[in-house]
Amino acid sequence: MNGLPAFALALVGGVLAVQLTAGGGSFEPLRATDPCAHRTVTSQADGIDGLTERLVLLGLDDAACTLQVSREALTLELAQPGTRTDAQIDALHDGLLSAVHRMKADGTLPPASDLVDDALATADLNPFLETAIRALPDSLVDAALKTDDVLTRAIDDLDLRALLANLDDPQALDEQVQAAVTRAVQDSLADRLRDLL
Repeated sequence: MNGLPAFALALVGGVLAVQLTAGGGSFEPLRATDPCAHRTVTSQADGIDGLTERLVLLGLDDAACTLQVSREALTLELAQPGTRTDAQIDALHDGLLSAVHRMKADGTLPPASDLVDDALATADLNPFLETAIRALPDSLVDAALKTDDVLTRAIDDLDLRALLANLDDPQALDEQVQAAVTRAVQDSLADRLRDLL
């Protein structure tokens, strides 16, 4: 049994020697991703949840680029208690709108008809109206409602200052902004669908 601790010590020493030889003796933190560089953002979710997840991530990138900070630094700043600057609010609002334009340009915005079920699931509509909306052909919904218009309206109606001032979990900034944008999109889409009838 006496040989076991000596063997373990020799093994650890060998691993450390290999690490030091390979340059492991110096620590350099990973560089934050350049928020101004276009990157592919995907989502594990579908429907409105997936759409708003991508929207928020791209919007934060654009806002960070505008403010000339990393997305990680901006996320940490926005998650801190206190008042947000006008520059931060404006950059986030404009970043979300820019994300809509980018997704429209690259063809990744789904048609409005793909979002109807999600919107109706949370809308407080009478059953007859909901049934009538569900009966509308996808082509009519898509001709009458453009996803980018619905998203733009939802973003413009979103009170980002109030949302960021009432964070109850600073570690979950992305999730809270996504949830708020999702609700705004659902409400906006449901309102527009009502107008079709």
